[in-house]
Amino acid sequence: MRDDRPVIVLRHGRIEAIEDGPIDASLPVTDYGAATLLPGLVDAHAHLAFDPSGAPAEQFRHDSDDILLARIREHARIALLSGVTTVRDLGDRGYLALRVRDERRPDLPELLCAGPPLTRKGGHCWFLGGEAEPGAALTDSVDSHVDQGVDVIKIMATGGVITPGWTPYESQYTAADLRTVVERAHQHGVPVAAHAHGADGIAAALEAGVDGIEHASFLSAGGVQASDEVIAALAARRVFVGVASARLPSGKPLPPLFQAVAAVFARQYRAGVRLVCSSDAGVDPEKPFDCLPHGVVDFRDVIGMDNLSALTAATSLAADSCGVGNRKGRLRAGHDADILVAPGDATTDVSALSKLVAVHRAGILVS
Repeated sequence: MRDDRPVIVLRHGRIEAIEDGPIDASLPVTDYGAATLLPGLVDAHAHLAFDPSGAPAEQFRHDSDDILLARIREHARIALLSGVTTVRDLGDRGYLALRVRDERRPDLPELLCAGPPLTRKGGHCWFLGGEAEPGAALTDSVDSHVDQGVDVIKIMATGGVITPGWTPYESQYTAADLRTVVERAHQHGVPVAAHAHGADGIAAALEAGVDGIEHASFLSAGGVQASDEVIAALAARRVFVGVASARLPSGKPLPPLFQAVAAVFARQYRAGVRLVCSSDAGVDPEKPFDCLPHGVVDFRDVIGMDNLSALTAATSLAADSCGVGNRKGRLRAGHDADILVAPGDATTDVSALSKLVAVHRAGILVS
């Protein structure tokens, strides 16, 4: 091994040092040759209990806890083998993802969990069990989630695609309702992520002071209607926006509505909004739990980023959005030894993420 190549020294699951010269000859060394070392990917939006090929409402009405727990473990393992070393689960049933999180298994990524998302009666993802009407039920729900040990509160500010009854652009809660949740959660030291497709729901979530907005697609009854004022406020207030667009490549052109949404994300990026590359894995067949590496390529191309910015959106920025940027998403002394090895120069060819040579989780080689 040449002495002029950087060496990452690992100890007890963390990066002890990054050396540019000779190291202690007694240390065992793995030489990966002409490769790029990267921090593990952070998927800031996934649903590990979902079966991507199934019907969610039916799944969660009929599948037992044991079936869901096995599914969560299997999907988390798939994610890890693809290079995703940290997963934020933004919606499960019965806090089951927290049970898997607390097993602390070395063959799974680190999990950060929201439990059942807060939603209106019959609202988006009601079948996960998080129904809470405006008023005292919202604060009670936040308290019960915190008692269960969640890492983040997820609230459905608008309807969504997979649940009939509330359209994606229709607001489920007012800004005052959302502020009640944010204030209560922040009293407990827990951040809030709001699912919001509709323009009104995005504005309400922003006014309420949420820490992150998932989707932020500015949908309306007539298509996509983005407000420059709201986009500017998203940038000024440094709110994280989870794009959740990663999917397997299909080779097909984007439908017109998706093209319009992509154009809005490009506007947000140019305005300085902190866009996070994530997957929403589990919600449809094109979003299995190993799709994030492919999604980084589309994210770069659709939004108009350079390679380094796209990589950052799925590593350090994603880690920051999940509140773990002090130990995840960067190759830095003191950080967790979640390290990917990609062939060649991944900073000039991000498609190398889908051809990984090795995945290390907390210093342990897992693939």
